[in-house]
Amino acid sequence: MEKKSYLKEAIEHIDIKKFDSSELIASMAKMSFTSRDTARAAEIYDMMLADRECTIILTIAGSTGAGGCLDLYADLVANKMVDAVVATGASIVDMDFFEALGFRHYRGTPSVDDHELRSLYIDRIYDTFIDEEQLQECDRTVTQIADSLEPRPYSSREFIKEMGRYLVEHSKKKNSLVQAAYENNVPVFVPAFSDCSAGFGLVLHQHNHPKNHLTIDSVKDFYELTKIKMESRTSGLLMIGGGVPKNFAQDTVVCAELLGKEVPMHRYAVQITVADVRDGACSSSTLKEASSWGKVDTTYEQMVYAEATSVLPLIASYAYHKGNWKSREKKEFSKIF
Repeated sequence: MEKKSYLKEAIEHIDIKKFDSSELIASMAKMSFTSRDTARAAEIYDMMLADRECTIILTIAGSTGAGGCLDLYADLVANKMVDAVVATGASIVDMDFFEALGFRHYRGTPSVDDHELRSLYIDRIYDTFIDEEQLQECDRTVTQIADSLEPRPYSSREFIKEMGRYLVEHSKKKNSLVQAAYENNVPVFVPAFSDCSAGFGLVLHQHNHPKNHLTIDSVKDFYELTKIKMESRTSGLLMIGGGVPKNFAQDTVVCAELLGKEVPMHRYAVQITVADVRDGACSSSTLKEASSWGKVDTTYEQMVYAEATSVLPLIASYAYHKGNWKSREKKEFSKIF
């Protein structure tokens, strides 16, 4: 088969503004199992939005962006429904920034000859395909941005801000999380920044400029996110998946204490995951376990054990159509740095 035979049906991203899940969530609240958990998670997220003192941190791990949630995340940022983002590099660069450059993810299948895909330079994300040659163009765009900047240590937030600035002039897709974050002063952190297309692009940058290049300072990331926690009266976590983003956001409470600033635990927390805590997964802890570390209060917390693309649109649509975000003030935490 030719390459174009595999890359012909683009993933369509869900639009939470076009449907109101409020009645469905209300019905699910009267059910059991994952339905009831999902409804409570939606209610807790809406409580975060209704609490005017609450800083909301969105964490993203996994491939929900490639799977159809990119517009959803951009809408949360643009509509004051999150105040900071912590994510994997793939979520921000290989998915959001990649599509903002005009490239797409495509509907595929796990029942395919992966050797043939490799020969065609097609990468597979379960049942989703992506063009490796376009990913390499994304890598080179990161290199181009890095080459234009002063050679010094940057937090990932600083570099992603420059990516957003680049998109203002060069974006081929309107609804980008990276661009919306730049335009609304919402800081985006990627603690493991080299683990994505940005890493390849920055390696090329350093290879081309061995003695005079920029670097990414992950400690600066941690310090900056902790500053946001210290600036916040209270905080809530909306966590998609687990991994480094989840722990990075939770650990700000402990870090603030180490810096001599007593801050409250995250008051609200929702996590959507399929990880099983029994084998040390789930980033090693449930939200209740995180309370023993002084990270998360257990009054308003909910674990939802589900693949995120199946429940996140319902939760986000519920919160959007409840409308509590409309009277929230923009926190614009990017301005504090």
